[in-house]
Amino acid sequence: MSTLKIAMAQINPHVGDIDGNLEKICYYVELALRQFDADIIVFPELALTGYPPEDLLLRPSCDIRVSRALKELCTKNYPCAVVIGYPKKVDDKLFNMAGVIRDGEVVFEYAKQCLPNYQVFDEKRYFTEGAGSCVFTCEGVSVALSICEDIWDGSPIAQAHSCGADILLNLNASPYHQCKQVERETLVAMRAKDIEAPVLYVNQVGGQDELIFDGGSFAANKQGSIIPAAGFFEESLAVLAFDKASSQISALTPSPKKQTEPLAIIYQALVLGVKDYVNKNGFKGVVLGLSGGIDSALTLAIAVDALGPEKVNAVMMPFRYTSDMSKNDAEEEAKRLCVAYQSISIEPIYEAFMSQLAGALANTARDTTEENLQARSRGVLLMAISNKLGYLVLTTGNKSEMAVGYATLYGDMAGGLDVLKDVPKTAVFALARYRNTLSEVIPETVITRPPSAELAPDQKDEDSLPPYEILDQILELYIEQDFSAQAIIQQGFDAQAVKRVIRLVDVNEYKRRQAPVGIRISARAFGRDRRYPITNGWKIGD
Repeated sequence: MSTLKIAMAQINPHVGDIDGNLEKICYYVELALRQFDADIIVFPELALTGYPPEDLLLRPSCDIRVSRALKELCTKNYPCAVVIGYPKKVDDKLFNMAGVIRDGEVVFEYAKQCLPNYQVFDEKRYFTEGAGSCVFTCEGVSVALSICEDIWDGSPIAQAHSCGADILLNLNASPYHQCKQVERETLVAMRAKDIEAPVLYVNQVGGQDELIFDGGSFAANKQGSIIPAAGFFEESLAVLAFDKASSQISALTPSPKKQTEPLAIIYQALVLGVKDYVNKNGFKGVVLGLSGGIDSALTLAIAVDALGPEKVNAVMMPFRYTSDMSKNDAEEEAKRLCVAYQSISIEPIYEAFMSQLAGALANTARDTTEENLQARSRGVLLMAISNKLGYLVLTTGNKSEMAVGYATLYGDMAGGLDVLKDVPKTAVFALARYRNTLSEVIPETVITRPPSAELAPDQKDEDSLPPYEILDQILELYIEQDFSAQAIIQQGFDAQAVKRVIRLVDVNEYKRRQAPVGIRISARAFGRDRRYPITNGWKIGD
C-alpha cells in the first residue's frame, strides 16, 4: 500500500471523566472506520483524562482508571491503529504518554520529552521527561510520535527524523490566545521543512476552567505548505491521505473555512468558554446583573449565544442613581435576546443596611463605602437567585477594571465566572460592535454613552481613570509585556498617569485573588499566567 489514511479526531474531552472520554474516543474511531476505512486514528494529548488534569494526576485511583480504560479500548480490537494520549506510571514515575493500540494491545508507547513549565503550563509538577523516539510501521509507512511541546523544542523531532520517520504525528492540548494559530502554523511548517517529512498537528478543543482549546488541527507538507484540516472551537473528524511515493499529504475531508477576523475568533472563544463551563459543571443556566452598561450587555449576548435564551436570566437592580436610559436599554436588550428579565430595586436593601450601620459609621463622611454597599446589595440578590434556582452567576468585569481594582469585592465581583476578565475595555466596545454585525442585539446608546458605574450622581469612569484608550495601552505594556514604569513613560505616556495606573495594578492583587475565574484570550491573563505576591515590598521604578 502506498497511501495511508490518517484520521485526526479533534475532540472535546471532559477533564476527569475517563469513562465518558473513552466512550467519545470509541465513537470517533468507529466513525473513522465506517466512513473512511482509516488506517490510523489519532487523538489529542492526554485525551483519556482531558487536559490539564492537574492534581487529579496525584490521586492513586487515576492510574487505575486509566489502565482500566486502556484495557477496555484494547478489547474493541479495532482493525486500525489508534493513537491516544494518557498518563502512565512506570517505576513510580509518571509520564505524559502517547500509545499505539493495534490488534487488541498497546504495541508502542512514546513519553513526552519536553515538559512546559511556563505561562499556564505546570507539567514538571507531575511528569518525568521521556527519552528516545517512537517510530512504528503502519501499512509500510514509518510513523513517528511527538507530543505538543516536543515540536516547539525541536530536538525530539530531529530524533524522529534520524530514526527514518516518513511522517510525524504531533498530539496536542494547546490552549488558545490571540494569534496562537499563526504561531503554530509557522512553527510546524518550519519543522516539516527541517525533517523533509509531513507533520500532522492534532489539537484538543473545548473550554476547561479559564483555558480555551481552539482546535484548528492541520497538517504541513514537507515543503512547509499548510493544509487546514479541522475547524475552530468545534469537535471534528478530519481525514488525510499520505502518499509514500511522493511523501505528500492531501485532505480527504473538506477543508474548513478559514476565519481571519480577529474579533470573530475572540468572540467564538468566549462563547465556547461559557458553554463548556456551564454545561460541564452541571449548572441549569446563568443569571447576571444587567445594568444598561456595555460590559453586562456584551456578557448577556455571549451567554445567549453559548446557552440559548431559555438558560439565561437577566436582572436589573436599579438605585436612585440609575438613569432612565440604563433601565430602558437593559429592558430593550433583554427583549431583543428573548431572555427572562426582571427588575428588583436595591433601594430598600441599601437603606436597611445603612440603618443597621448607623451606629458603626457615625461621625464619618460619605465615601466609596456607600458606593460599595450598593454593589454588595446587588451581589446578595444575584447569589440568592443562584442559590435557589441552581444558576451560575456571571460577573461582568473587564480586564481593565480587574487590573486597577475598579470593582467591588463581594459586590459586582460576586459570582462564578467572569466572561470578560481577560478582555480590555476597548476590546469590549469592539466586540459589542462585532456582535451587532451578526444581529443588532445591543442598543446603540449602550455603545456610545460614556461608561459609568452609576454609583454616584453624574459619575463617569474617566472621573477617576485615564481614558480607556490610554489606560489599556499602559496596562498592556505593564501586564502583558512587563515594561517598567520608566519604559512606559518613554513610550510617550504621561508620567503621573503611568505611575498611578501601575500603583493601582500592584495594590489590587488581593482583589484579583478573590475574583472568579475568567476566560483567557491573551498570552498574559490574570490567574494562571500572572502570579504576583499579595504581600510584597516591590516599588515602582525601573
